[in-house]
Amino acid sequence: MSSTHRTPLADFFHISSWPNLLAGAFLYALGAGIVVYRGDLFNWRNFWLGLALVALLQLSCAYLNTYYTRLQSPMQARSADSKGPNGDGIPLSRGMLLLLAVTTLTAGAMITVLLVTAGALTPAVVLVLGLAFILIFAYAVPPFRLVYTGYGELVMAILLTNLVPALGYLLQTGEMTSLLGTLTFPLTALYLAMVLALSLESYYADIKAGKQTLMVRLGWQRGMFLHNLLILVAYLLIGIGMLLSMAWALTWPRLLTLPIGLFQIWQIWQISNGAKTRWKLLRITAIATFAITVYLQAFTLWVG
Repeated sequence: MSSTHRTPLADFFHISSWPNLLAGAFLYALGAGIVVYRGDLFNWRNFWLGLALVALLQLSCAYLNTYYTRLQSPMQARSADSKGPNGDGIPLSRGMLLLLAVTTLTAGAMITVLLVTAGALTPAVVLVLGLAFILIFAYAVPPFRLVYTGYGELVMAILLTNLVPALGYLLQTGEMTSLLGTLTFPLTALYLAMVLALSLESYYADIKAGKQTLMVRLGWQRGMFLHNLLILVAYLLIGIGMLLSMAWALTWPRLLTLPIGLFQIWQIWQISNGAKTRWKLLRITAIATFAITVYLQAFTLWVG
């Protein structure tokens, strides 16, 4: 459905993107789950404050990105003037998007103050939060605006699969652990592979629209090769983690998605050889490989 035919409320929910919020929540819970798995003291107040902060950061990024996308496309907005319910031809006005971004950032600042009052902001937490804010602004806001430079996907991968779980863990303990890297680096690879697979369908449309996605920057041949390599690297890292004394109870749930990952590789290999493309199946497979791996890992940490 075109954004020019959405109601303001529908546009709001579309931009807010509940799948992204759900992914952020599970990845945050994954980091916090390490504390539960180890049997250490768990602070529920810090957990909920941190979860709210992660959601607010994601929403701020979404609103800022959409605001500048529509601000930098005045011709498109004017052409839709007669279709949209607002004066600029877009269901949710740019002014409202900016207001939403300011509101979520302000709410995030208030939660940060609460965390300071609770004594939860150790140097490690401050470092992770600072990096998260920098990446969000670099992703969405000029002059950097990395979203369509071919590096935006990498920024989101680091933010979601590395910094968000780290925040979930650090708000409980205040100090880093090597287990975080062992658990999250394979997820980073799977996330990037998912993004490459999902962007393949719109490859030529992105080129025509001037969107420099990671797939466009790489070219479809190198992009598909990197996609397959990333999936293999992800499961290789899981195996290396097991060799580095990670408990088998934390390893085998992640290996359950290996058949799905291999099927994803086979689909991309078929596309590269000119076979008929089943885009819906590819989308489901790409999302399932990443999402199920995250879910199984988080579930294992919380109930293991």
